[in-house]
Amino acid sequence: MGVPSFHRWLVNKYPNIKVKAIEEHIHSHFVDTSSLNLNAIEFGNLYLDMNGIIHPEDQSVIHPSTYEDVFVSIFEYIVRPRKLLYMAIDGVAPRAKMNQQRSRRFGAANNDEIVEAEEDRLRKQFEMEGKLVFSKEEWEVFDLNVITPGTGFMYRLAKKPEDYIESQMNGESSWKGIQVIVSDANLPGEGEHKIMSFIRYQRCLPGYVCITRHCLYGLDADLVMLALATHEVHFSILREDVLFQEQQPAFRFCSTTSNRETEPYSTESLKHAPVAKRPYEFLHVWILREYIELDMKIADVPQNITFDLERIINDFIFMCFFVGNDFLPRMPSLDILEGAMDLLLTVYEQNFKNIGGYLVDMQRNNDKKGGYIKLKRVEKFNLLVGSFEEKIFKKRLELHERWLRRLCQNSDRQDDETEIFNLDPPLDILRNAKELKGKLKENLWNKSDFLKNGTIRDQVRLGVAGWKRRYYMLKFSAGTDRDIEIMRKEIVQKYIEGLLWVLLYYFSGVPSWSWSAISIFHSSGIQYVHL
Repeated sequence: MGVPSFHRWLVNKYPNIKVKAIEEHIHSHFVDTSSLNLNAIEFGNLYLDMNGIIHPEDQSVIHPSTYEDVFVSIFEYIVRPRKLLYMAIDGVAPRAKMNQQRSRRFGAANNDEIVEAEEDRLRKQFEMEGKLVFSKEEWEVFDLNVITPGTGFMYRLAKKPEDYIESQMNGESSWKGIQVIVSDANLPGEGEHKIMSFIRYQRCLPGYVCITRHCLYGLDADLVMLALATHEVHFSILREDVLFQEQQPAFRFCSTTSNRETEPYSTESLKHAPVAKRPYEFLHVWILREYIELDMKIADVPQNITFDLERIINDFIFMCFFVGNDFLPRMPSLDILEGAMDLLLTVYEQNFKNIGGYLVDMQRNNDKKGGYIKLKRVEKFNLLVGSFEEKIFKKRLELHERWLRRLCQNSDRQDDETEIFNLDPPLDILRNAKELKGKLKENLWNKSDFLKNGTIRDQVRLGVAGWKRRYYMLKFSAGTDRDIEIMRKEIVQKYIEGLLWVLLYYFSGVPSWSWSAISIFHSSGIQYVHL
């Protein structure tokens, strides 16, 4: 789920949840999977959200060039399963997610012409300067739309895990007693949610071992919330360290032999150049649970309510929905980079008694009449959060105007000269590719519609007097007070429906495959009344 900057906020606020993963460095393809895990934790169940492996990272310099490279890179992640290995590939998603995917992909396709023209211009410029970069034609999986259920790529991908598993079962003694499950694109549902459905199913079986250690690989920010929603104590998330700066070790690879002769690398040899990888890290959910327990100490609990950590965690997950998800727009005033999560947690903790208690009740998540969202309490909570809205908008406007002034003052500043290292190929090519990507991103930003004659084209102007009326007029064509009130009620109703859908999706599975939040813009937090 798209929750911008959530992972960064989480590890900054709760630093001990993040632990560097120790990797075994070997000089051959053989790994003794029967030996003890170097991280001193033996995980019984390993779950792989395969789409996090298949999709090239946005920050990477180069991507796998052929389908075979993709398949090989997938299986490099699979190390030492003990009891169960679950591999999940995204199938057909619920309509709510499909709408978000379609919107994102159409938006990307709309910019393709501009991106391609600018990239061609930069490539010609690099060529004139004698800088060698990877050619565009090399990438067989450049179009990420092929990573979609129903495509030939996904059909071929579904066959590969079977071959790999069969070879491991026959060749690795440590794989003999392992249960392996592959959920490919033919089974509907997002990969991470198929994994969670499996865990919930296992918990209901007689004889389930509650001390089972779970490890889930994936990059989505919502994996933390999904792991918390299982209420499994021993749960860890394995991922690449996305905050790792790859630029730092660049100078360390410079040639120590000044007179060493190097020949230009051919395109064919560049295809097989090793792809730089970030180090791995564990995010231990059980430590996060302890942090939440310490951080959410309710000083004045109502007499009719018992403090329950599991319900506090459920409310924590619910509050995360307000700052971003793939199905609903976030509140305009709530941005994680501006301290939105800290604001939500502070309001919740300090006003728990005034609110009336817990915001959600998932103890009967299979009972559709159980009243999952406590609407009166959520209304009070939103009104309290909304009371900070005007201050947030005014501060944001002030910072934005300051940023624009700096931008105009520095518009004619020349780029700083970059120190040139004597890098052996293909590291110089990797560096050139990274420079090309950086310049492309910068040039596209300068040409974007966000900036026009030094001003941002923002007709709503949040924080400026009259912004609420302008918001409803521009977004919904609501001109009169009566029209605005009718539209406000409709927005609130649709948004509450959306919150309920997302809540059930996280705790019990897809509540409706056909529901979607079409044309929902978020109202301001202070207007969530009469729920």
